[in-house]
Amino acid sequence: MQNNKSKSYQCYAVIMAGGSGTRFWPWSRQNTPKQLLNITGEKTMIEQAVSNVAPLVGANNILIVTNKTQTRKIKNLLPEIPHDNIIAEPVGRDTAPCIGLAATIIEKRTPSAVMMVLPSDHLIKPADKFANALNVAAKVVTESNALVTFGIKPFEPSVNYGYIHRGRLSGNNCPIYEVKGFKEKPDRSTAQTFLNSGEYYWNGGIFVWKTDVILEKIAKFLPKLSEGLNRISNARFSQPIITREYKTFEKISIDYGVMEKADNVKVIEANFEWDDVGGWQALERLNKTQQGDNTVLGKHYGIGTSSCIIIGNDKHLITTVGVSDLVIVHTKDATLVCNKQNAEDVKKLVALLKDKGYEQYL
Repeated sequence: MQNNKSKSYQCYAVIMAGGSGTRFWPWSRQNTPKQLLNITGEKTMIEQAVSNVAPLVGANNILIVTNKTQTRKIKNLLPEIPHDNIIAEPVGRDTAPCIGLAATIIEKRTPSAVMMVLPSDHLIKPADKFANALNVAAKVVTESNALVTFGIKPFEPSVNYGYIHRGRLSGNNCPIYEVKGFKEKPDRSTAQTFLNSGEYYWNGGIFVWKTDVILEKIAKFLPKLSEGLNRISNARFSQPIITREYKTFEKISIDYGVMEKADNVKVIEANFEWDDVGGWQALERLNKTQQGDNTVLGKHYGIGTSSCIIIGNDKHLITTVGVSDLVIVHTKDATLVCNKQNAEDVKKLVALLKDKGYEQYL
């Protein structure tokens, strides 16, 4: 594997870690969201994300963008990352401001650096295949100034992801395509059409570009955001100035704000395993089922219980009789019981709990 010493360009990795993981409530909380939990193995999800890119860029070139409630925990969890590289957004404004701020910081340190962007709460493996794919993308962006994203080959007509429509093949050594367009989350019929065509990928939210190029695109398509980022840079990233400017930023994704409008966008077909671990049903994919096709993390005993997801701990016994297709999650101060088919509505439940004054449980 290549490292920075053998490259003619500097690489940085930016891990976006500001989400609250509401679909995993009550396991995931505002102060301990899913990226800080051991959902997919012995390591937390953010530790896994760091371990995927550290061999490629080094700990000193990893930036983590999070929020002020998670900063201390992330610093304690990842002592190898310099504290100055853990950036606290004062408020969440979606991915465009998050990426813009990180790109501005990197550009100040190392002009025209290669910037790799990935979420903190997706499962990506094996690490060596992912690193090789990032190396290919880094070579593409340095040679063509393209904006590169990774497409996940769909295996079902999912309505939970945005889609990327691929165009002409432009790479010889691996599948690299020009991007015809980005599609928002479709309905089931449209998703089936996308799947049948073989021309669409799921949008995995992983990007590679040069910092000067993405900042130029932000200036073109999101001029108010660009002006605010320039003021932050001129103030040497003073936290009061970041807070002041963030309050004025539009809440907008990098996909909608830049990628859908830009030219010279390419997509690389991912050859690594990817799972966005978006909600409770992901645990069935990621863990071996027990008797009755139940997925159990904790202590459970049941009679006539099938196809349930049961989450607890080793000290509290959860018992069930004559139930199926349920999600049952027990924590020290909150318990969730819901039908698996309605698991996506946990996010709505969390919003309602907030409105009803139950914030202490969130």
